[in-house]
Amino acid sequence: MLAVTDTGPGMDKAIRERIFDPFFTTKERGAGTGLGLSTVYGIVKQGGGYIWPYSQPGMGTTMKIYLPRAEDVPRGVLEEETADKKAGGEVVLVAEDNPPLRELAHRTLEKAGYQVLTANDGEEALRVSEGFKGEIHLLLTDVVMPRMGGRELAERIRTLRPGIQVIYMSGFPDRELSHLAAVESDANFLQKPFTPESLCRKVKKALGT
Repeated sequence: MLAVTDTGPGMDKAIRERIFDPFFTTKERGAGTGLGLSTVYGIVKQGGGYIWPYSQPGMGTTMKIYLPRAEDVPRGVLEEETADKKAGGEVVLVAEDNPPLRELAHRTLEKAGYQVLTANDGEEALRVSEGFKGEIHLLLTDVVMPRMGGRELAERIRTLRPGIQVIYMSGFPDRELSHLAAVESDANFLQKPFTPESLCRKVKKALGT
């Protein structure tokens, strides 16, 4: 994975959705062709990889490029590390506004033996928490979400469920989030996009299992 972060003004959702379009640019006429990111996107996809933009107005931008693992890399150690016994049915609430990542977290944790509740933003997560009668052991929440972000969500859920553990996740580097006071300095933090292995390791560590 290669990550590049800037400290610029950031982009809103409307611009993020078009940044890889050929000839799309926010620069003045004559100041740019709009082909730079389109070319990068083509190269990355041609190599079998993915490029994920993370940006919010006022928070700068982080671009993450994921390229496939080389075929001859030994996998014995990785398989040994991730072949642990299944969880004991602990309940995890996932709050994530990106549908593919929310589904990935749901499938991964359910397969690992957890009971999973999902929500597409902070407000829905609060409603899910209030409507669930059993114990919720862990909140896995995106930091930046519409209507209610992860920090406010965690604070409000902790008033109702004092023993709940929290993992924050974001595409922004943790040092950038710490600078913006988006999460506690000692918080559990998971970089996005994440692999099933890294997600399970982080959840196990947070729950102490």
